[in-house]
Amino acid sequence: MEVYEGKAKKVIPLDGNKAIMEFKDDATAFNGEKKAQFGGKGTLNAKISAHLFKLLEGKGIKTHFIGIAGDNRLIVEKLDMYPLEVVVRNVVAGSLKKRLPLGEGTELPEPIVELYYKDDALGDPMINHHHAKILGVSPEELDEMERIALSVNEVLREYFNERGIILVDFKLEFGKNARGEIVLADEISPDTCRFWDAETKESLDKDVFRFEKGDLVSAYEELYRRLAG
Repeated sequence: MEVYEGKAKKVIPLDGNKAIMEFKDDATAFNGEKKAQFGGKGTLNAKISAHLFKLLEGKGIKTHFIGIAGDNRLIVEKLDMYPLEVVVRNVVAGSLKKRLPLGEGTELPEPIVELYYKDDALGDPMINHHHAKILGVSPEELDEMERIALSVNEVLREYFNERGIILVDFKLEFGKNARGEIVLADEISPDTCRFWDAETKESLDKDVFRFEKGDLVSAYEELYRRLAG
């Protein structure tokens, strides 16, 4: 069986409709131009993702998460993945600063949902619904993904607020299972989200690595400590 390996994870197929998702210690930024390894990062991302998938499942949001298969491995449902990244933004940060005349840290009056085409060679470009349709994603499928993404945002934003963390923005991926259902996939971790301490506005995510803000593993450990109590 073919093993898929990305920049931060491996997906190892199992018999039936299951697979192993293995989180690596690799960190990349700026479309792979900056790279490093951090011992323990993969384990922390696996634990954080599992914790948040369980939370979402408990709120009625379907995910591909099945169980834990080791320190840095999750058992997940095999899906036919969509070639899209769905990004939800609550606060101005990152690339949004280049598109809106608002300063970093400005809270948005309502969440913004953006679509990106997953293609490293093209630099994961931002696209719209018309582009997505050309890529074979129907308007109905897009509506469902955006609906789920906003539901995820509502659940996670409240959850993190209670723990002194601002959910700035995050990236989601989706796939379709054997029953034809659109299901939340990939991961929800500090690699794919921006988390700020509510008081200090310090980053608890991959921006620590991107912009040399301190020790990446310590930031991830602090985030997990607040989640796991």
